[in-house]
Amino acid sequence: MPISPIDLLQATALTPEDEPQPEQVFERAAELFRLVSAPMRLKIISALCQTEKNVGELLHEVPTTQPNMSQHLNTLYKAGVVGRRREGVQIYYHIADERVATICRTVCTQIAIDSAH
Repeated sequence: MPISPIDLLQATALTPEDEPQPEQVFERAAELFRLVSAPMRLKIISALCQTEKNVGELLHEVPTTQPNMSQHLNTLYKAGVVGRRREGVQIYYHIADERVATICRTVCTQIAIDSAH
């Protein structure tokens, strides 16, 4: 079974004898970066940082097609980055792993700061 990008973030909670080898850490980091390498996924994560939203609300904030949005949400859901809950016929998405959102926010903020200079 492939290593989840979330495993990379949980590696710091391991005891010294259980710590992954440097190669494993780099592989897990690469998986996390592949997961968030799609600009659409970064936009979705950003849109969900304030509050949970359903697909319609996300489509209002992040212009794309409904199938494309659903595909990216499914990828983020399977990786454990977003969670979802059903309310009637609506499915609401929220950030399930704040650490991934923090990493994305930090990188995007730094790029914006660097671009302003």
